[in-house]
Amino acid sequence: MSKYLSNIPPQSAIDKLGSHTPSAPAPSHLPDSMIPSVSLLPENKRLILFTRHSLRERSDGNGFASYQLPLTPKGRILAKSWGRWLAGHLPYSLDVDSISSPIGRCLDTAYLMQEGAGLRRDITHQSLLVEPGSLVTEPEIANPVFKEIGVLNFINRFLQGNLEGTKNAYQGGLDILSLFYQNQPQSGHLMLAVSHDTLLSAFLAVMFDVVEIDWNDWPKMMEGVFLWFDDKPFAQSSAHFIWRGKVYTRPISSLLEDYQAAGHHPSKLLLPPKVKWD
Repeated sequence: MSKYLSNIPPQSAIDKLGSHTPSAPAPSHLPDSMIPSVSLLPENKRLILFTRHSLRERSDGNGFASYQLPLTPKGRILAKSWGRWLAGHLPYSLDVDSISSPIGRCLDTAYLMQEGAGLRRDITHQSLLVEPGSLVTEPEIANPVFKEIGVLNFINRFLQGNLEGTKNAYQGGLDILSLFYQNQPQSGHLMLAVSHDTLLSAFLAVMFDVVEIDWNDWPKMMEGVFLWFDDKPFAQSSAHFIWRGKVYTRPISSLLEDYQAAGHHPSKLLLPPKVKWD
């Protein structure tokens, strides 16, 4: 584990531990990790659920999932029922706009979760939640490698800085954090950010400061991380996140230091301007 990372829950989470433990059963096919994560949510934060899309049709044997693959009928039911469950069990309002990868199965996941919650809000297409975007900068170089070595090897080479046509791993993580920081909802609200397994797995590896993951670390469909920030300027803030039933904290400054220590200049980062909330 990173020298910067703490998995001791913030006091607000400790004080409320168990108060949000749901009594109703989880939606069918929801990953087992999500309900234990819900039970650890603090109150009255600017909360983001960074999630993989719902159940989709099968990819090829090497992990390559065409962007044309849609959600399955079970996947559509899961997304809608998960949105309904969250709206009915959390001390958070989902009545905010969502952000999503522009790929159909991600947009459909966001739309169906909103519909399940009884909402119809805007869903903004975000290029940082798809590839090329947060990881890949030159798809003509990176895509053939992806198809040759498979998705897990691709992510590990990305994390190790051994992959042409991609960003530095810290830059990718910081760009996603910047996107979330700029799009934080009001306190007491939960914003959906729907993306893909590759981005979520790479993001979590950067947050945990590891350079290799295995299939046990891989996010399942409709599995996600709950995340919030301190109400401070970006570089002075910490990102708090809940993944698989544990709360972690990662100072943004530590990511910036690691990025610069790797020999990269901050001018390449998509650092956010000062954020003002209502």
